[in-house]
Amino acid sequence: MANVGEPAGEHIGAELARVLDAAEIALRRVSEEESGRPVLAGGWSRKQLLGHLIESASNNHQRFVRAALADALEFPAYDTPGSVRVEAVESAGWTMLVDLWASYNRYLVHVIGHLPAAKLEVVCRIGANAPVSLRYLVEDYVRHLVHHLDQIGVVTGR
Repeated sequence: MANVGEPAGEHIGAELARVLDAAEIALRRVSEEESGRPVLAGGWSRKQLLGHLIESASNNHQRFVRAALADALEFPAYDTPGSVRVEAVESAGWTMLVDLWASYNRYLVHVIGHLPAAKLEVVCRIGANAPVSLRYLVEDYVRHLVHHLDQIGVVTGR
């Protein structure tokens, strides 16, 4: 079993928690009707974007944990439009999606806050992308989240 060492992701987890707290309030103000209206070119709605963020949380959760337990990580990419389609997020209730997204990300704050310092430089290969460190994956997760929250129309103050 890999040595977990001392936690090192506390500052990244704290940033995610700050973004989560601000975004959740704004997401809960969106009505069910508004959540299904397209907000992006190509027709993606807030529901579809939030569904994508739930998928991202799920995939990245596995990446973070598996990279922390290994000397290197190879993980497949995922089909974003296909995932949103198969998961049928348009027929899911907005409140349920917000609850799931918020709860999952609160758990990720915990996981990220306990990532061992010795593992943050583990090399991770995701699909055909260039190799990056676990640290990069965690920091990019927060950037990616903020990017899509901005598309939804949520101000995160970042």
